[in-house]
Amino acid sequence: MSRCLFLACAVLWLEPTIVLAQTAAPSFVNDVEPILTRFGCNQGSCHGKSSGQNGFRLSLRGYAPEWDHAWITREYTTRRINPTNPEASLFLLKPTGKAAHEGGVLMSAGSRAYRVLLDWIRAGAPGMLKDEPTVRRIEILSASRSLRPGATLPLTVKAHYSDGQVRDVTWLTKFDSNDAGLASVSPEGVVKMERSGETAIRAMYQGQVAVALVTAPFATPVKKESNQPGNNFIDTHVFKKLDDLRIAPSAAVSDAAFVRRVFLDAMGVLPTPEEVRAFLNDAAPNRHARLIDRVLERPEFIDFWTMQFNDLLMNRKESDHDVRGVKGIRAFHAWIRAQVARNRPWDEMTRELLTVTGTTHENPAIGWFIVNVGEHRDSHQSVVVANAAQTFLGVRIGCAQCHNHPLEKYTQDDYYHFAGFFSRIRLDRKDPKLGPTALSVSLPDKNQNKNAVGVSQPRTGRFLPPRPLDRTDLKAAPGDDPRRVLADWITNPSNEYFAGAMVNRIWAHYFNVGLVEPIDDLRDSNPPTNPALWKALVGEFIAKKYDRKHLMRLILNSRAYQLSSATRPTNEKDQRFYSHYYARRLPSEVLHDAIYTLTGVADEFPGYPRGLRAVQVPDPNALSPFFRAFKRSERLTACACERASEVNLAQTLHLFGGDPNVGKIRASYGRLARMLKTQKTDRELIDELMTVALSRLPTEAERKRIDEHVARTNNRQVAFADLMWALMNTKEFLFNH
Repeated sequence: MSRCLFLACAVLWLEPTIVLAQTAAPSFVNDVEPILTRFGCNQGSCHGKSSGQNGFRLSLRGYAPEWDHAWITREYTTRRINPTNPEASLFLLKPTGKAAHEGGVLMSAGSRAYRVLLDWIRAGAPGMLKDEPTVRRIEILSASRSLRPGATLPLTVKAHYSDGQVRDVTWLTKFDSNDAGLASVSPEGVVKMERSGETAIRAMYQGQVAVALVTAPFATPVKKESNQPGNNFIDTHVFKKLDDLRIAPSAAVSDAAFVRRVFLDAMGVLPTPEEVRAFLNDAAPNRHARLIDRVLERPEFIDFWTMQFNDLLMNRKESDHDVRGVKGIRAFHAWIRAQVARNRPWDEMTRELLTVTGTTHENPAIGWFIVNVGEHRDSHQSVVVANAAQTFLGVRIGCAQCHNHPLEKYTQDDYYHFAGFFSRIRLDRKDPKLGPTALSVSLPDKNQNKNAVGVSQPRTGRFLPPRPLDRTDLKAAPGDDPRRVLADWITNPSNEYFAGAMVNRIWAHYFNVGLVEPIDDLRDSNPPTNPALWKALVGEFIAKKYDRKHLMRLILNSRAYQLSSATRPTNEKDQRFYSHYYARRLPSEVLHDAIYTLTGVADEFPGYPRGLRAVQVPDPNALSPFFRAFKRSERLTACACERASEVNLAQTLHLFGGDPNVGKIRASYGRLARMLKTQKTDRELIDELMTVALSRLPTEAERKRIDEHVARTNNRQVAFADLMWALMNTKEFLFNH
């Protein structure tokens, strides 16, 4: 076959890709570095750690190729590279096992990787070339496949370069599985489906990431009677995914469980017995929707979501040299509450938070910058850069401050370009006794160009102007605050990360698991469990002008949210696809307030009036050890992981033997004391306690056991104190279900 005919066939076979012409020598950036990554040489467990390994250091995952080239070729002259006898180079002898190597044998002499490295050394070990094409993106061919358990699938990865060329880089790609127990992947990119379910396979090459979704449906088809009628588009997408996976959804939740669920999830309070009975006696077909509408307009809803946004925006006292004091914390809390009360669109809130100026007295929203900038003279060196991305975009870029992101496309340059948006802000911090702290926007330093705005990249020393994370070229007008450009970019409807971050937080709150987990770690290599639902919700949130209540109303009215927490054999292990409601322990403040509701005895928080509920307290430092045991967010970071819902021994001991709770039950002014002073029968008292605690009446079996206990106990007060204590320690009370 002639050369021309061979190339023509290759082009036709790969259409619409273009075959990358083979250069005379392998590229250090596009060939050698990927080999070092593919074989793990530059990983954190090997030479990529900050101190290197056995005297040899590489940049983590190749984020600094100029350093790597110098370390390989010039750090020890002729020691790692032998120009006169390339085969004798330690750079080749160690990975092939011909010289002692702690990492073992990584490749065989004569393998493709070995030949590329050898050819590179023979060519003089050239470094980075001027105008060398760079990778713009990679793709996995056939990126979504359905397989049977035990089946295999070889993946093919194509790299698209800045000069328009396309290259098969499968052999240079590093593969990982998001769930290796469900689907494993070999170093060569061959996927094996281990069991039924769905997961993502990540492909990484030259800092670019692509994802393939692999699915293996369960063996038993879903029975028609298991299908649920849908209430809105959420149900369409949820039940379509369940049907594809052959997972039967749970039955609908009971009305009693629903009213308790929606009160706790949306407002953080238990329904009163009167509210429970009113809902159970309502026979209207739209009773769920009408209850939801009422809940979303309650003042308790405002208090509860004010607390949520105080967590998100880290409203707390600084650990050292606090410049706001309690007044500043309360002022920011009041500002947040006002935004929640008027359901202010999230894009408007974000814009004000990012571009705020003035003093803490004039604009309490400066509190967000105070806790993030801290005492840093240069704000771009503080956590404000990483926290802005995580809070408003759901993106974690903190690691890119020191090196390229290990799992995503963000580079160290991207981080410092993004930091440039904050390079002009200055905090004039003052002791609150001496006056308010002020945030201002300064002009560039006098030794810079008059209009220069940006920061220096510490590794390269290059001055980087502000640039958003998608690398679009946006410039502030001369003399303008670059944060305004950033706010425009973040809140632009085309930026789905902004809408997606809030959608995911709200979804995770109501379903106890995000469409993306962790909920503030949105990235290409961490796709949503239901991409179609994700796209629909994000689009709806944008179309409705970032209206949080509208989104919540959609979720609460969905059939998916109204499924029972009781599982079927086919969905008992599902924790990702919303086939049932995922029961969870009540958040610390909500549990505290539920105990207050049950016992009728409130705690005192220093500096606050008695009777205030925990969700209403602005300062997390004002709360008692109860909240530390039950993992209240301390608001130290932007990470949603600060608030945990797991159950541990300390919590159990606190509830079982905690003197404060026993004292509340026995208090002379508590609910139990007031109940016993009435003329109510034992049955009426039992029903009231059960309805207060669990929002339902006892079953016949439960009633029989309670009646027997009351009859055995000579002291009526002791008997009902035992009942209240027992209810307080049931899973049904401690969990929303």
